[in-house]
Amino acid sequence: MTRFLVFVLLAAITAMGPQSPSSVASDGAPAVTFNKDVLPILQRNCQTCHRPNGIAPMSFLTYTSTRPWAKAIKAAVINRQMPPWFADPHYAKLRNAPRLTEADIDTLAAWADSGSHEGESADQPADINWVDGWRIRPDVVVSMREPYVVHAKGRGEIQQFVVPNPFKQDTWVTSIEIRPGDPSVVHHVIVQIPEQSPPAPPPAAAVSGKKCVNCAQRGPIVRPAVLSTVVDAIPNRQGGGSYSDIFARHEERRTGHGVFTTMEAVYAPGTSPLDFRYTDSAKLIRAGRPIRIEVHYTPNGKETTDLTKIGFTIAKTPAHRRFVLMAPEHLVDSRKPIPAGASNWETKGELTFEQDAELAWFMPHMHLRGKDMTFRLIYPDGRKETVLSAKFNFNWQLGYELAKPIKVSKGTRMIVTAHHDNSGNNPFNPTPDKPVIWGEMTSDEMMLPWFGMIVDADARPNMIASYKPGDLDGPFPMMNIRTPSITVFADRN
Repeated sequence: MTRFLVFVLLAAITAMGPQSPSSVASDGAPAVTFNKDVLPILQRNCQTCHRPNGIAPMSFLTYTSTRPWAKAIKAAVINRQMPPWFADPHYAKLRNAPRLTEADIDTLAAWADSGSHEGESADQPADINWVDGWRIRPDVVVSMREPYVVHAKGRGEIQQFVVPNPFKQDTWVTSIEIRPGDPSVVHHVIVQIPEQSPPAPPPAAAVSGKKCVNCAQRGPIVRPAVLSTVVDAIPNRQGGGSYSDIFARHEERRTGHGVFTTMEAVYAPGTSPLDFRYTDSAKLIRAGRPIRIEVHYTPNGKETTDLTKIGFTIAKTPAHRRFVLMAPEHLVDSRKPIPAGASNWETKGELTFEQDAELAWFMPHMHLRGKDMTFRLIYPDGRKETVLSAKFNFNWQLGYELAKPIKVSKGTRMIVTAHHDNSGNNPFNPTPDKPVIWGEMTSDEMMLPWFGMIVDADARPNMIASYKPGDLDGPFPMMNIRTPSITVFADRN
């Protein structure tokens, strides 16, 4: 991530070409200064990432640290490369859309062109009190007990760390932030707490490659997090992993319903902390169940260590509305790889809401060939609404918060459509001459539409929505599932 950000800024400078002549006021004084004009813009739009211990490689807190990047900032904002944002503005209004206006862009450009002067100290706004790198002010922090060593070279790997739950009773939290220790090697982090103890897997005879006709029917299931497996770093071996474990496949055959992963929080480069307060909701953290932290590491050529932390803010009163973060694991048919050279390969999935609820948040998740993802609602009365259409950038996997949650009634369908570019025109594609399978590793592909729902406080997450897996019928999609590599940190107190 660090190298990518530096590349974007340097590439933007190159694309801009020679800079325009200096712009000064008629009396010879600088027309724009850092303290009066530029710093307020950076505080509103940039410092959440560009600060010490942030995910960006350079800090924009002070004039001294920002001045060397003046021309790069101008080029990046004019080219719309920064701040990163990929949603089509023609659809639902998004609360976390960047607030960088045309006037802001003109100001940053003028500052770069006029000599990038500091200005008077009296014009400087008060500093924002960032809390030790946190974007929220956590009441409780959970951490991996020991740093994990990420080697300089090798294939990416997914590691799982199970840590004690600090909450002694079921607790409502109003925001969650995941902070990787070294963001440059962290592809994603998922935090999960199982809703219930995992049931025993079905006997082998109960699964025949089709829906089990003799099994009791029940609602869609939520996959227990502790049964996830891990992709190792052995070259030339494809992995199953937590999104496609054998237990989930058996349950889908047994029930005829697709599996949802429910998560407490998710991190990928560019994501903001999950803050539930603006929707008048909270997340319920179950007590007495271990917290599972899944971290996908990608070596970057330099050996380093990571100590990922999760911060929580605690609700002052019990919530009446519950925020649930969901992901349909097997929406696409994993038996159909993306053909070599396909520049606009389309995948589509559909799910149905089984109760009245509100949609509040979206996060498309794909890999290097991901191109775009669209979420469209079809209401029971036939009315259709496109809620989000966003281009996809692997280096900036953004979450999109609806300014006003959308009410969906029971029976509303959500159609998710995604496109992948497996051609040589995709500069991020490592193997345009080869088909691409669905899997966990960065070299494989995914189509995961993560979304956030608001339901009644006593609602059951496994009854919110349902879908039919893309590969439910036909041969059982056997995966190379390996023994989980899980680090369990016992409570020493």
